[in-house]
Amino acid sequence: MSSPKRRIETDVMKLLMSDYEVTLVKGSMQEFYVRFKGPQETPFQDGTWSVHVELPDQYPYKSPSIGFRNRIFHPNIDELSGSVCLDVINQSWSPMFDMINIFEVFLPQLLRYPNPTDPLNGDAAALLLREPKAYENMVKDYVAKYASKGVTEDGDEDSSGDEEMSSVGSYESDDEPAGQMEV
Repeated sequence: MSSPKRRIETDVMKLLMSDYEVTLVKGSMQEFYVRFKGPQETPFQDGTWSVHVELPDQYPYKSPSIGFRNRIFHPNIDELSGSVCLDVINQSWSPMFDMINIFEVFLPQLLRYPNPTDPLNGDAAALLLREPKAYENMVKDYVAKYASKGVTEDGDEDSSGDEEMSSVGSYESDDEPAGQMEV
């Protein structure tokens, strides 16, 4: 077994053995969904998102692709595709990082400290800069509508395509994953 394959298995096993709910797509360790809860003491704290992850064959030397499947209102996350703009991974990805880092450090930091000066969602960035309280209220509205307990627990992600995603507020209609951005 090659080193990247072994590393993929090691990292995915760490995730599977963690407190995160991980659903493999078609049994593959290179494509899966992770249920991700918003960090405490942020407007995202009551939300749960399904995050789609694809690991390239060259992982960990090449960064994974990740994308939020249910809507989230954030300056650095594209509302429609779920793509994430996360410079710390995108431009400085290192084989020293693993999947646990993404869900325990990078994504919580991104939600806790948005960067409105480099937005994927210009509306969220503008609102955060002009009216921080209105931004916080909009985030909470999105959490209630797209990432609340009742919305996200109606269906579980599995390998059957996108139909299971409709119960978590998905807005994808084809069988392709949301437009993911390498991070």
